[in-house]
Amino acid sequence: MLHSRLRPLPRRGPTTPAAPPPDLQDQGQAPEEDPEDLFTAFLPHLFPDDAPPFHGDPGQHLLYSSPRYGDLEIEVPSYPSQSEKRTEEIAAGMRQEDGVNEVENARKLFGHFLWSAAMVVAEGVEIADSPDDGTPTQQEAREIWGVRDESVLELGAGTALPSLICALSNAKAVAATDHPSSPALPNTIAFNINHNLRTRSTTSTVSIQPHEWGVLDDSFSQSKRGTFTRIIAADCFWMREQHANLAQTLQWFLAPGGKVLVVAGFHTGRAIVAGFFETVVENGFEIERIYERDLVERMESGQEIRREWVSVREDEGPENRRRWCVIAVLKRKP
Repeated sequence: MLHSRLRPLPRRGPTTPAAPPPDLQDQGQAPEEDPEDLFTAFLPHLFPDDAPPFHGDPGQHLLYSSPRYGDLEIEVPSYPSQSEKRTEEIAAGMRQEDGVNEVENARKLFGHFLWSAAMVVAEGVEIADSPDDGTPTQQEAREIWGVRDESVLELGAGTALPSLICALSNAKAVAATDHPSSPALPNTIAFNINHNLRTRSTTSTVSIQPHEWGVLDDSFSQSKRGTFTRIIAADCFWMREQHANLAQTLQWFLAPGGKVLVVAGFHTGRAIVAGFFETVVENGFEIERIYERDLVERMESGQEIRREWVSVREDEGPENRRRWCVIAVLKRKP
């Protein structure tokens, strides 16, 4: 199960700066874990239809257990004025009782969580980079997620877990980007990249860049136009008014013959995700492949449980849509 890869590390408090944590392995005993964290981590097993689309509290550190690269420590960004504890209202972008929406005040950024869509990307890249086992599953993973020797751009990176995994998979170059006002910039992303790469071998060149979708006159955009062979967009679609700007950014940075890897949960509704696909098709892209994946269960053989993508699913509601995500590969129209 995808969510079982995560485990909360001992809390450091909501105002702890992004800095290397103490080496817990040197202590004489295992750190005491917060019972609430343990309960939260087990919720997907108790309520599989209500699997969480996001993980972690602001400023918290999570342990991501990668079968390919071992344990990775991931810091979750903090907003200075945000509550220590996450809420469904903040995660869904809904108004709070006092009429003040912290997400709106921070330009509607959702960078203060690790989203399940990022874990889907990470898992796919890990499988693609694993030793060849000759199975159709791995062959397909390499077709979709293979990044070795590719130039990778991650949009709306947040914790930048996909960028980190791509670097470990020896992508040629990786650029982790987020909105200029994102709480993940620069410290959180820098910690997640540097802390986890310092003891691991990689040939990747990794950079961290601010980027606002559709704003293409800065030095980074001007120097990198048409240079990325893979662009990752994981859970970047919750603002309908930004779809056109996002499509413009994709067109600008994508190299000839390159592909866009899209993963989206349905926590803000299926219609808004369908709207993104309509927008990118109108803006010069075609959908090479698309399907829905169960985030909770697998077949007995270990293969993913999938179903056809549809823009409207009549029997779907908030109580059962969060265990699914859509995965798509985009390319430019000929």
